[in-house]
Amino acid sequence: MQPLASRMSVMTGEGALSVYARAKELERQGRSIIHLELGEPDFHPAAPASEALKRAVDQGKDRYCQVPGIPALREAIADYLRETRDIEINPDHVVIAPGCKLVLFMALMALVEPGDEVLYPDPGFPGYASITAGFGGVGVPFELSERNRLQPDPDEIASKITSRTKILITNSPGNPTGTVYTDEVQRRIADLAVRHDLIVLTDEIYARIIYGGKYFSMLSYPGMQERTVLIDGFSKSFAMTGWRLGYAVAPPRITSALQMLVVNSYTCVAEFTQYGAIEGLKDKTGATPKMVAEFAKRKEQFVRELNQVPGFRCQAPEGAFYAWVNISESGMNAEEICRIMLEEAGVAAIAGEAFGSAGKGFVRFSFASSRETLREAVARIQQVASAWQRSPVSR
Repeated sequence: MQPLASRMSVMTGEGALSVYARAKELERQGRSIIHLELGEPDFHPAAPASEALKRAVDQGKDRYCQVPGIPALREAIADYLRETRDIEINPDHVVIAPGCKLVLFMALMALVEPGDEVLYPDPGFPGYASITAGFGGVGVPFELSERNRLQPDPDEIASKITSRTKILITNSPGNPTGTVYTDEVQRRIADLAVRHDLIVLTDEIYARIIYGGKYFSMLSYPGMQERTVLIDGFSKSFAMTGWRLGYAVAPPRITSALQMLVVNSYTCVAEFTQYGAIEGLKDKTGATPKMVAEFAKRKEQFVRELNQVPGFRCQAPEGAFYAWVNISESGMNAEEICRIMLEEAGVAAIAGEAFGSAGKGFVRFSFASSRETLREAVARIQQVASAWQRSPVSR
């Protein structure tokens, strides 16, 4: 039998999905499981968005449509970015895709040659390293450490730039840390990109989910529009995970490349979902602000209660909906703690090393569940915490 392509041996899965699979298996056995492993809002899309999607289906808007997406949605995205991020973009520079992950995949496919170096945050979304490796690129992580408040260190990034460096990936607010990059950090990263002629992939999928302060998009800095691919979508801020809608904003030459990849892969995104997304962007019911306000309340409660668990230490995230917990004082490694929490307490979470080597000694919890569920999760964890207080396992 002919072998698989060698690229498959260097690509990896997502830890969250493997934990989810085990959690579902336990549920089939009759166990009660609290799912804090997946980054999926427990809200529904705004009613006007769902109604517009249904209306589009009823009106027969279920045929092939424009390769980069319907013009009305691309124009709505341009308006939305102007209003929420104070950036001006041309709707012709927008490409709609079935999810942000595919935008990332296509952007790296269009840009990475074997041997090209790609800088990315560690800990960070696993796809950054995996997809880079799949296309023959060399992933170069830069650390997000507690000593630097989980912010990127522009000096460290600068020290890792070589003649082979082509792409720099940023993610603010970040998964798994919840870090929102400061204006100063973003500005210095932008300066590095311009000085070294780097392409920046800015993952802004959590941009609307911040807890105070102003959000700064990488596209807002001088010289960045011509070298930046903005990656965003509807899964997180609009609670549309199952709709599979993401988009890229990119310079014309990259937009053209992305459209070529669309033609050779999925052809176009389902038209009726795009009409629903337009109403999501225009929503006047306040669905997104209400959701973020509830996330903020959950964050305060959950972080406070997690910090009462023996061996746990967590600083409050500035954005997204993840608690990034330092478990180094527990005397146990994160994989074992996650195993105990799932198998004995019925609480699913992700060991930090699933997000890179800098995640060692951490656990990620999603707080995209009700406050009652989060309180029950901590109560269950407290019941098994004695296991790692007495454990001889080294971290």
